[in-house]
Amino acid sequence: MQLPPKVTPRAFARLAEIDAGKSNHALRVAVEGGGCSGFQYDIKLDTPAEDDLVLEHDGQKVVVDSVSLPFLAGATIDFSEELIGARFVIDNPNVSSSCGCGTSFSM
Repeated sequence: MQLPPKVTPRAFARLAEIDAGKSNHALRVAVEGGGCSGFQYDIKLDTPAEDDLVLEHDGQKVVVDSVSLPFLAGATIDFSEELIGARFVIDNPNVSSSCGCGTSFSM
């Protein structure tokens, strides 16, 4: 059995700051084909679907669709604030290589 992705308290806190739960939206984390390395992450606010895996804390939700779930097994979803900007980031143990942009990867 594959480990589900984890969401850090910092990522849930950022969702609370942008009031995602009040608008009935969740942070959707998906994997799509494309990018310079073969796969890329798609991270956006979206309405949860019936077949999504829902990770929830204090009313904030992160959802992953069933197709993306095997690609994100054991991954950690976090929020990072650096001098160059703030964004949700994914530490994915399944990635064999990634490109400099941080959103494109291969497995």
